[in-house]
Formats: sequence, C-alpha cells, structure tokens
Amino acid sequence: MSVRAARRSVILGASSLAAVGLFTRGGRSAEKIKLRLSTVATPTDQRSRALEEVFGPAVSGFAVYEPHYNGTLFKQATELEAIARGNLEMAITSAQELATFFPEFSVFTAGYVHRDAAHQVRVFNDPLMQPFKEKAEKELGVKLLTVMYLGRRQLNLRIDKKIRTPEDLAGVKLRMPPTDAWQFLGRALGANPVPMAFTEVYTALQTGAIDAQDNPLPTVKDSKFYEVTKQIVLTSHLVDLNYLAFSKKVWDRLTAEQQAIVQKAADDAAELGRRRQLALEAELVQFFKDKGLEVYEPDVGAFRARVQKAYLESAYAKFWPPGILDKINAL
Repeated sequence: MSVRAARRSVILGASSLAAVGLFTRGGRSAEKIKLRLSTVATPTDQRSRALEEVFGPAVSGFAVYEPHYNGTLFKQATELEAIARGNLEMAITSAQELATFFPEFSVFTAGYVHRDAAHQVRVFNDPLMQPFKEKAEKELGVKLLTVMYLGRRQLNLRIDKKIRTPEDLAGVKLRMPPTDAWQFLGRALGANPVPMAFTEVYTALQTGAIDAQDNPLPTVKDSKFYEVTKQIVLTSHLVDLNYLAFSKKVWDRLTAEQQAIVQKAADDAAELGRRRQLALEAELVQFFKDKGLEVYEPDVGAFRARVQKAYLESAYAKFWPPGILDKINAL
C-alpha cells in the first residue's frame, strides 16, 4: 500500500467513527445544522464576501453558516483531513491539496491549462470531471460543490531584478504553498520555491526570508503584499481555482430539498465572487502603479513553453487520465 493510500485509509477509518453530532434519530435535524467553513482567505476576500452575502442567507432556514478566516480554525492543507475525520463541515480547498491524496488532480494544477474563468466552469461541470468528484467523495468523504475563481496568478517580488524569461528567476526564493504540486510549479517557472503557509507570507517578504510570492492581483491587494514588494510580473502562469468542499457525511443526511438549496447557494456565491474578482483584476494594475510598484508583462511565451514542457515530462502526467488534456482543450 502506498503512503498516500495508507493516509487515506487512516483518515477514512477515523471518519467512519466520528460523530457528526448534528442529527437525531432518523437523520432529521433537531436544530439548525452548524456549517463551519475553514479557509486561509481574509474576510474581505471576494470568495469570503460572496459566501457570507449569498450562501449564508440561502441556507439559513435549516443551517447556521459559520466562517473562520485566516487559517484560525484549521491550518492550510489540513482542512480536507478535518472534513474526512468528521471535524469540519466546509472548506475552500485547491486542486493542489486534492492532488496530495489523488495524483490525477494534478492536471488541474498545471500551469497554462485553464484559459480563463469561464473555461474553469465548463471543465468543472463537464462529464470529464465526474470521476474526479466521485473519487473525492468515495475515498475522502469530501463533496466538491462548485468551482471558485481565484484569479490569474502573477509574480510579486520585493527585489529590483527585472524578470523577462524563466532564466531570470534562477535563485529567486519564491514562496509557494506547502504541497508537492505547488513546489513543482515554482520550479517549472524557473525559481527556487520555498514552502510556506499563506499567513506567514507578509512577514517573510518584509524581512527578506523570501524574495517573491505568487497570487492573483486581488489577493496581493487584499493581503497588502504591495506594502512590502516592488514589482509585479504579469506571467498569468495559472488561472487559479478553488473548490468549495463539503462534508459528504453531512450532505447525505440533508433532505433532497436542503441539498438543492445548498448546491444552488454554492453556485450562486461562486458566480458572484467570480464576477467581482474579474472586475477587480481589471482595475488593479493601475492601483499598484499608483502605489509605486512596477507592473509589466514578461515573455509569456517563454514561460508557457518551459512550464508545459516540465509538466509533460514529469511524473505528474503519468497519473492523468488518457486524453484528459485534449478534452479540457476541446471545452
């Protein structure tokens, strides 16, 4: 048994024994269900705001939506295990985190795969995604409700070095989230990736522990990384996404009507966040210039060629379902 399989087995064993504590005999709720969300996002993040404005009120007839921000409830990359063990109801998770359990999810972490926000939605709702969703449900107890647009990830540096090609990133300490998939992307870009939790990034940039971080422009603004950096390089290397993850154990004990409400609420919140994020991205280039940052586009073609070559030659591609990239491109 592989380490990954053993890890899933232990988690599922714990999950099967964990008491949800929300339902009485017959599977009917005696009181409102508490739906706790764990995320490293801030309260002002577009995803956070949309969930509070749309999801919370929509489910209020039978549930209490309780968000926890800035990784205060569960640390980044531990939320899926918490759901699997029955210790958490909801999380904003990533394909990178899912790939630590199911390596085929790494196809959605590859640079320059998704073209834009609309393409993400088409991929998530297409039949090609069904085997991925089913595996997460059956083997991890996690239901992926909807896809959330995080934005086009750009490079954000505290140093003055001009970045035109991947070769210019040689030796640059680039913070990437602490999973193998994220670290691989950092190397594919040409940098020296440093694993680090999101909540530590601002201080690390401030002190020089890292030279750079990558995130969509709204996240750079929301987390005020522009205060401790000098430039933004518009590589658009990943049209990044999140999934709204929901406990399958809780889902299965909802009525059909409640399930429909939860699903619609999730989709509606994701759509609102998506529209706002796209509008914000369009406005932020000038905002950062006004703050004194240099904002420019490098040789994107050179980055795309290097990144795609790295993925196709990597061990990740061996786990991808045959023809999956062609299917994604066809959408």
